[in-house]
Amino acid sequence: MSQNTTPNAGSPNVQAESRAAMIAGGIIAVLGLLAVLFPFVTSLSLSILLGAVLVVGAIVHVAHAFSPASIWGAIWQVLLAIVYGFAGISLLSNPVLGVTTLTLLVIAYLVVDGVVKLGWAVVGRGRSSWLALLVSGALSLALAGLLWVGFPSTAVWAIGVLFGVNLIATGVVLILVGLSTRGPAREQVVTGEREQGV
Repeated sequence: MSQNTTPNAGSPNVQAESRAAMIAGGIIAVLGLLAVLFPFVTSLSLSILLGAVLVVGAIVHVAHAFSPASIWGAIWQVLLAIVYGFAGISLLSNPVLGVTTLTLLVIAYLVVDGVVKLGWAVVGRGRSSWLALLVSGALSLALAGLLWVGFPSTAVWAIGVLFGVNLIATGVVLILVGLSTRGPAREQVVTGEREQGV
């Protein structure tokens, strides 16, 4: 019974999923390459998108202000709506300012990430992954230092390049996942056809 269901039932779905993963990975990788080639446009687009999301969040908080049973809940929602709305409108009216703010947030994230990884490496010294953590933490701190030394000129390219590299890495991973599942699926199909032929 397992010989009849395993090759025929799973393989078409696996092939479709692997093909979809490869196509999605290719599209994401191309978008990442475009983001790296045009980092300032990408950075501005992300700043505008963040501003729009914050404005939508402000509208949602205003809508929720009428639902809480207590007056303090409504006041809290209105205050959040004001903060979200102010931040969102500021980013939409001056996206370049948003790009510099995002760059500072990225620098802060890289510093925290580097310090935490170095701490893990020191605590877990002797384990198999401690050297990788040490190198990764050092690279995060080096990148944060590079962005900080060149700030604010690094704001022109930093967000777009980092976002593009992330998209490229994600796309490559999806393509590799699709290729890794495609091979076994083909083998199952061939095996199933041979068994049916016999």
